[in-house]
Amino acid sequence: MNGDNNFPPEDKNRAHENIARALQEEDGQWRQQPLLDHLEGTARRAGEFASIFGSRDWGELLGYWHDLGKLDPQWQQYIRRKTGYDPEAHIETEKGRPNHSTAGALQAMKQFQGTPNSRILAYLLAGHHAGLPDWNPGQAGGELSGRLFQSDGLLKLDELIKINEQPGCQTLLCKAIPTSHPLGISTKEDFEAGAEHFHLWMRMLFSCLVDADFLDTEAFMNQRDAAQRGKYKSLPELEKRFELFMQRKESAANDTELNQIRKCIREQCVQKAALAPGFFSLTVPTGGGKTLSSMAFALRHALLHNKRRIIYAIPYTSIIEQTANVFKYGTDSQAEIEKLKETGQGLFSDDQVVEHHSSIDPDHETSRNRLAAENWDAPIIVTTNVQLFESLFAARTSSCRKLHNIANSVIILDEVQMLPPEYLKPILSALRGLVDYFNVSVVLMTATQPALEGRIGSGHAVIKGLENVRPIISDPDALAESLDRVELVFPDDINTPTSWENIRDQLINYDQVLCIVNTRKDCRELHAMMPADTLHLSALMCAEERSVVISGIKDKLHSKGQIRVISTQLVEAGVDIDFPVVYRAMAGFDSIAQAAGRCNRENRLAEKGKVIIFVPPKSAPPGLLRKGEQTCREILRCENVDGLSPKLFTRYFELFFASLENVDKPGFSDHMVRDSREFKFQFRTLAQNFRLIDEHFYQAIIVRYQNPDKKEDINRLVALLQKKGNPRWLLKKLQRYVVNVPVEDFFKMRAQDLIEPVGGYWVQRDNGLYKPGIGLQLGSDFLRQSLIS
Repeated sequence: MNGDNNFPPEDKNRAHENIARALQEEDGQWRQQPLLDHLEGTARRAGEFASIFGSRDWGELLGYWHDLGKLDPQWQQYIRRKTGYDPEAHIETEKGRPNHSTAGALQAMKQFQGTPNSRILAYLLAGHHAGLPDWNPGQAGGELSGRLFQSDGLLKLDELIKINEQPGCQTLLCKAIPTSHPLGISTKEDFEAGAEHFHLWMRMLFSCLVDADFLDTEAFMNQRDAAQRGKYKSLPELEKRFELFMQRKESAANDTELNQIRKCIREQCVQKAALAPGFFSLTVPTGGGKTLSSMAFALRHALLHNKRRIIYAIPYTSIIEQTANVFKYGTDSQAEIEKLKETGQGLFSDDQVVEHHSSIDPDHETSRNRLAAENWDAPIIVTTNVQLFESLFAARTSSCRKLHNIANSVIILDEVQMLPPEYLKPILSALRGLVDYFNVSVVLMTATQPALEGRIGSGHAVIKGLENVRPIISDPDALAESLDRVELVFPDDINTPTSWENIRDQLINYDQVLCIVNTRKDCRELHAMMPADTLHLSALMCAEERSVVISGIKDKLHSKGQIRVISTQLVEAGVDIDFPVVYRAMAGFDSIAQAAGRCNRENRLAEKGKVIIFVPPKSAPPGLLRKGEQTCREILRCENVDGLSPKLFTRYFELFFASLENVDKPGFSDHMVRDSREFKFQFRTLAQNFRLIDEHFYQAIIVRYQNPDKKEDINRLVALLQKKGNPRWLLKKLQRYVVNVPVEDFFKMRAQDLIEPVGGYWVQRDNGLYKPGIGLQLGSDFLRQSLIS
């Protein structure tokens, strides 16, 4: 099928008989969307979306057949009665809304006689409302094979025969059979090589259908929202704004050695953007300006290779707003942002950058951002690893809807070393599939580049890594040496712990010092021993208070005042602070490097800053954090480490990955690869298993922290939640007051009546439950030692 030539003239006689939906206007007049109009509109959109990856004919056929069941006279009677368009419409069944999505799947099985093509279409058609199903019975239930072949399916086949007898149905059933091959594969050898990625192609097609269906429906039902979509600046326009902003920024900056290095990094990024699409690594030490430099690469690469958008994925929800502000305004400083808003001299502006992440507020305050977050049609998306990768393995329509807009894009994975090791097999497979078959370029960005190429792991946990990852920085070792601003001090004995009292006695000798520990419990214990003016930072403090504390830290550092801070790993997550001395509890080299990034960050000291590693009284909690610590010890036993070079991180991650016992926790191989040659997948089961952050382990609690610097009253916000429910603007404000706690602690707080339900959310009730400066009080009797920030 090619272009619009396959769309027949509108059949006026059929249009008035079968409708897709009806809507009564404010003036009482009715509008009806003819079913044929909806099917043609959906087919046209789905075909255009799928043409990006060479599957237009599949997209168009899916659009034509997705609502085949709406030709059923029972469904036509139902929609008329349900909407009020025809209150007298007779409905024979009292079972509620007639099923209309199975008809297309049954037609595919009937017309293609059980071939792989029939299964491909059946999955996508049957799931276009409820989500992608499993083929065989699985833990998620609702398998497609039973839906099509068992007694219920046979009954629906009788209904399908009745549908086929409806006037005009043959027009839809005579559409051309797809001739393009999945993933463009036409040879047996390529088929075997590509079988691992067939599920990804089907998800992309599903996304095309779902988004096309939503958009065509929206155009009829909600013309105001439909009119707000799109209207973004082009990537060439955004690159011009970027170049102008960087010229102003660099001309205003002091001519220091550090700023010269940052400029050189950006220039290398622009030069390497001309390379052919594929995998790239951007290895830049912390403080080297990699956020803006990576955008320089992405913009130029997208323009040179006709890519559609830039997707920036971050491992931490806590810093997504900070990163988005850098792209919107060129800075994350609120004071500077306000000035830039007044002068209009920011970077891309807030209407060109869309934030999308999971939180208490799944949507966004402005309707335009909310709409763009639904299908990622904006030019720049700032999201989280959780949102990106869980969407790539999702089954729900709302999660899959955006996927087709990932095709032909540039993905920047910030802090790529934070990819969860237990999910490496499916994640790396998806990245290879996107690059090989969907024209995506991927930038692996970090100061501590993990060893993701070649063979990864050992024993049963061996997987195929990435291939042909091209470095953007020509000599990352030389760059690391030029940006070496700290002296690493390791303990003489890496096996003997140091008491908290000993650490305290060392810390109080410094006027400005940061100490980072591995757990929340360690943070509170050490902080309790420190002088009264010592600050505490952990994820048991809400984001609103953390912002206040971090702002105060920056002010003290700038004014050369006395400032001592005890923190969990939270402070390593992109927090732009600059201490002369940093203490770090023994951990993996990636964590040590992140801690070093908070020391002498701007290279203002006459001598190097000091990063002192110590062995804490207790080892890191069991799991990946402890594996990192053990791997670090293994290297330190064999060699003297005097700097954080890229070669060191390569050795570290090779050893770390070799220690893993599982790199396919969700069962990707079993559910998506084993039977892929027959196009039999367990979509729903894998989606249920693929949870980078298991929400079943944590519960969000709104705390009653009162920011002393703001007039906003948290108690007033909670009262509004009780009175008005949960409008988006209110949830966005309340998100700043959320603390996530393990479910076992949540149940104990609920049993002790310390929290209460308000407007569908749990809210602090007991005044002593949250202590400013410390955070949520879990109670020493049930504070888990394994709690980490």
